[in-house]
Amino acid sequence: MFIRLLKESVVFAYNSVTVNKLRTFLSLFGITIGIFCIISVFTVLDWMSKSIHDSINSIGNNVVYVQKFPWSFDNNLAWWDIIKWPTISLEDYQALQLRSTKAQYVSYGVFQGGKIKYKNNVANDAIVGAVTDDLDKVSNFEIEKGRYFSPFEFSSGSNVAVLGAEVAKSLFDQADPIGKDIKIEGNKVRVVGVLKKEGKGGINLSNIDQVTVVPINYGKGFINMRNRFVDGQLMVKAKPNVTAQELSDEVTMILRAARRLRPAETSNFSVNMATMLSKGFDAVFRGINFGGWFIGAFAILVGGFGIANIMFVSVRERTNIIGIQKALGAKRWFILQEFLTESVILSLVGGLLGLLLIVFGSVIINYLYDLDMHLTLSNAALALFISGLIGIVAGYAPAYAAAKMNPVDAMGFSF
Repeated sequence: MFIRLLKESVVFAYNSVTVNKLRTFLSLFGITIGIFCIISVFTVLDWMSKSIHDSINSIGNNVVYVQKFPWSFDNNLAWWDIIKWPTISLEDYQALQLRSTKAQYVSYGVFQGGKIKYKNNVANDAIVGAVTDDLDKVSNFEIEKGRYFSPFEFSSGSNVAVLGAEVAKSLFDQADPIGKDIKIEGNKVRVVGVLKKEGKGGINLSNIDQVTVVPINYGKGFINMRNRFVDGQLMVKAKPNVTAQELSDEVTMILRAARRLRPAETSNFSVNMATMLSKGFDAVFRGINFGGWFIGAFAILVGGFGIANIMFVSVRERTNIIGIQKALGAKRWFILQEFLTESVILSLVGGLLGLLLIVFGSVIINYLYDLDMHLTLSNAALALFISGLIGIVAGYAPAYAAAKMNPVDAMGFSF
């Protein structure tokens, strides 16, 4: 009996929705825009979160980076004081190699902007890095073409290079770069490898697609290692069962001793970890999340009032029908259910239209910008839940008004 009555109420609701198409569209519009605002923000947020956390994970949870500049802002440090700090040097690298008991691998690199040429093609925004060995063991990059440097090339300072994916594309487009000679700051270098592209379909924090690396014994011939403004950094990977925090504490102690800093002096270097980036981005995501709810809530509120208004009109138009139904024995809960069902259907259809807009929008954006943004099942379920809830809240008052009507008054009889 309950299923039959529910089916009848759905049919009544469907007929009401399809007969008044313009009114239905106006009712749906607010819900559609509201769901689109909220769920589109969540979809972008999920994509950003996945991309950034994947990039942070590629940096390594068991790796610390010793650099001049910190990744997170410290109120106790003034920017102009940090500028005066010395760059990370080969002596720092040697001190860690000699004294660290918690590091499995230590690698050192010096990076600066440079111009790379191949025939008439130029990569102006490339980053040139002179690196020591073990970089491939500390970092998570992959070689897509060719190979990495051999121990002999490191020790002898051979004029060889491994290109980042964007640099290789700028110089060679679809041609094979392996074995070709390029010029870095006027120096002839042979390409032996190309790194796999990391930035595709996401956000690349490590900027490795623009990096070209050479052995440090070759790179120090055209890079001023003592320049205060050169980006020198140490990459230190922890041994198994050693946490990043334990390694960070040991690295700090060793470098303070190597630089002869007194106990009261502030460290003139920064020890950075992936967790610093995670905490910073989590706060940003919370702000964007709140903004999506705030903007979408206004649109849904307007849509809810629209549905409530249309439902009151629907009750008024069907007063005689309600009277007949009640005269034939329809219970209050049946009338209440009938109009609530109509309200929920309106709201759910509006939510579905909002989801369709997001799906079409993500397909277009993925095609145009080569991203990997998709509507998740959890966000779709959230959208339908919000839509159904708004339908119940907005439709309850007019449904209750219809349910409590007196059948005699509703049919217009007077005695």
